[in-house]
Amino acid sequence: MASYADDLSLAHVLADTADSISMARFRALDLHVEAKPDLTPVSDADTAVEKAIRATLARTRSRDAVLGEEYGQTEAAAGIGTRRWVIDPIDGTKNFIRGVPVWATLIALMEGDTPVVGLVSAPALGRRWWAATGHGAFAGKHTAAATPIRVSGVSRLSDASFCYSDLMGWEESGRLAPMLDIMRQTWRNRAYGDFYGYMLLAEGALEAMVEPELSLWDVAALVPIVTEAGGRFTDLTGRPGPGGGSAVATNGRLHTEVLERLSSPGIRAL
Repeated sequence: MASYADDLSLAHVLADTADSISMARFRALDLHVEAKPDLTPVSDADTAVEKAIRATLARTRSRDAVLGEEYGQTEAAAGIGTRRWVIDPIDGTKNFIRGVPVWATLIALMEGDTPVVGLVSAPALGRRWWAATGHGAFAGKHTAAATPIRVSGVSRLSDASFCYSDLMGWEESGRLAPMLDIMRQTWRNRAYGDFYGYMLLAEGALEAMVEPELSLWDVAALVPIVTEAGGRFTDLTGRPGPGGGSAVATNGRLHTEVLERLSSPGIRAL
């Protein structure tokens, strides 16, 4: 098994840089915000963070490709290789620009189509999560205060805490009825949104997090953290990994049932 310890260490360095930039702009009175062509917001913090991460990667990993939300794909200096860094400079920009502290920088390293390193840094929450293939999943303020994390052992949907993105997306996807069915059957449901639900899942605080539509940079960093913590991560068709444009992440024990329910147009009883 390949070791990604050096890459994970670099991801922490990148996150340190990102945190210093984003926290300096969080709740800044002169924060500049524009609308992108898809009408989603982008702030000067988003662009500054991605530029800084790209500059460091250009110096330290020049043979690797880079994909970022704000500046797209940059091929490696030596041509297209199998390694690619995937960056979301600020996941939760809408929270960021409104002063809500639930936002994070997402950093992933992919080998081909597989994320092998993932780091999520949420400096306004004072917390960071990270994992690499074969190294386990951890959380803490920094590496010196790391705690191993693990998904829960809950095995019944009626005992589960269920997390989701906003219901508008599920209505647009045509899956609102099965979503409401799951919500009725679970012990508790909340829409924490963005990266946060996945990190709570990895810590064992909830059992499922689902989203109907995602880009690669939204999800690549989350996959290693969830899976190294013992969970499962697929798209809505059940295909493992981040490339399907949707996400179903669970503690593993409930995965098949959640997938089946989201694929069913009708309402089932327990």
